[in-house]
Amino acid sequence: MHPMLNIAVRAARAAGNLIARNLGQNDLFEVEEKQHNDFVTTIDKECEQTIVNTLLKSYRDHGILSEEAGNLGNPDSEYQWIIDPLDGTMNFVQGIAHSAVSIALTQNGRTELGVVFDPMLNEMFTAIRGGGASLNGRRLRVANRDSLDAALICTAFPTRHRERMSAYLEIFNRLINHCADMRRSGSAALDLCYVACGRFDGYLEQGLKPWDFAAGELIVREAGGLVSDFAGENDYRQSGNVVAANPQILRALIKICDPQSLPAVLR
Repeated sequence: MHPMLNIAVRAARAAGNLIARNLGQNDLFEVEEKQHNDFVTTIDKECEQTIVNTLLKSYRDHGILSEEAGNLGNPDSEYQWIIDPLDGTMNFVQGIAHSAVSIALTQNGRTELGVVFDPMLNEMFTAIRGGGASLNGRRLRVANRDSLDAALICTAFPTRHRERMSAYLEIFNRLINHCADMRRSGSAALDLCYVACGRFDGYLEQGLKPWDFAAGELIVREAGGLVSDFAGENDYRQSGNVVAANPQILRALIKICDPQSLPAVLR
């Protein structure tokens, strides 16, 4: 295993063990609302510290961008770790066993490796740029479905941006009329990994942050999928509007999400 990937896996597993031990034990941690419908727990922060300590112990000259702590380490390093210590905090707070640790490494802005760990199912998704994607060591490929009619699509509603809800429902109505069924799981990192391993045929969400998708989008691409913004371009890292699928399903989703026919708030 690539040495940097090995360290990332070690960090993800250590943080994941904290999540697994505390799920459903709400008396053991505190919950704070950062903003409306956006929560952080003391477990998020403990997981973050565990990951940061593990990474900087081996790579003390690297930079880190983490959801809760922001920028850490060396801001001038060509290497930057992008961390979501607990993706799916609302699920975790509610005792729902669907959340993950997400860790990516970029070099000069290009993502080189990604790790997403689901501690409840003991599923470790990994990818190295140019080296493929794996789940617990087994090679991954996106689903080969070529028609949206029979596809299972995952999405998420903009609950933190309620002013966008009515506009986003236009997309949802189009999707539900063209695909087999839809899901909303509460963890963007795992949604992307589920596309990579074929459990979902496609995924789209608006307003994501880098730590939400940095690892997952590499895992999708290394599993043979594509990732774009709602217009089919590569602006998703700036806009946070992400669509992921195999090439055929991606084209169908982009057609539904055609920015020219959407309200300006969703473009």
